[in-house]
Amino acid sequence: MSRDTKYWAAILAFKKITSARFKKLIAYFKEAEFIWNADLAELLNADLEEMIAQEFIAYKEKTDIDQELEKLAAEKIKISAIIDDDYPRLLKKIKNPPCLLYYKGDLRSVDNPLLAVVGTRKTSPYGRQAAYQISSDLVKSGLGIASGLALGIDAISHNAAVELGGITAAVLGSGLDQQNFYPQPNRALAEKIISSGGAVISEYPPGTEPFHYNFPGRNRIISGLSIGVLIIEAPLKSGALITAEYARDQKRKVFALPGNIYSKNSEGTNDLIKKGNAKLITDCSDILTELNLENSRSRKERVQQVLPLSQDEKTLLKFLSSDPIHIDQLAKRSGMDLSAVSSTLSMLEIGGRVKNLGDMKYVLLF
Repeated sequence: MSRDTKYWAAILAFKKITSARFKKLIAYFKEAEFIWNADLAELLNADLEEMIAQEFIAYKEKTDIDQELEKLAAEKIKISAIIDDDYPRLLKKIKNPPCLLYYKGDLRSVDNPLLAVVGTRKTSPYGRQAAYQISSDLVKSGLGIASGLALGIDAISHNAAVELGGITAAVLGSGLDQQNFYPQPNRALAEKIISSGGAVISEYPPGTEPFHYNFPGRNRIISGLSIGVLIIEAPLKSGALITAEYARDQKRKVFALPGNIYSKNSEGTNDLIKKGNAKLITDCSDILTELNLENSRSRKERVQQVLPLSQDEKTLLKFLSSDPIHIDQLAKRSGMDLSAVSSTLSMLEIGGRVKNLGDMKYVLLF
């Protein structure tokens, strides 16, 4: 967590500072600490509405940032701002990424390639069997699972990943604090996800109740973290279909499992397939084939092929080879700032493309 991140958290905990307002403020002040220390005149100059500016100043006067961070620590909740190195790379690329994430567990784990698996809470035996089998096979193939920790398909998919020692990420539509955690019946599953190396994530600060209007936004994060989305059993009016819509907007692959034409649970998935909005699949191999993951030379290479590279990553890869190169030389040759080179190398190392040999020297793996 950078020094400025705690100010991001403090500002965004004031609910009237929406993401849109915060982006406007950060564009004006450049750093969140300057927003926090701004007086009324400065906030008005930044185009913040006067009533909200006055309420924000009153909020600041009664808020001790360090005490708020201690409360987060007591609940084992960590934070990552979009400016931080550990903020998920794929999520950063979507149209409206969360400014700030609250999480428990290992956030860097979600930079492993994930496939979102979502569906109805009211599952049939067919849906339960398919969700467990396909999720298990995805994990065996080197992919992690992203979902929403809801009862039904979500929980089955998370459980499959945990049982096989795979990575899974759960995204909530509530705060992560014990009082507001939702759904409560899956708290034990959340702990298993965390202890197995995954992460439980929310864009909502502690104290946020699971309001129904939080969940569409949560669904964009599920798809945003993932290289594709699989829908298993979804009625026509289902949150899973909202996830599919976000995935299409984010240029992610969408897959759907066909179902019984007489079942309400299959109306949504069958409709996605019929309208050409999802690829029909019947097993894991269909997904791997569509993602071009079935014929690569190694599992690591298979999963890395579908991860898009940032512009900074593409730039650095031009100067990396099997011959060790010092980070200072990379900065000099690429023309990039040293801190940007360092953070970009970290992402390439997480992705398995480069290796740190020590003494700040790096080599290209493939």
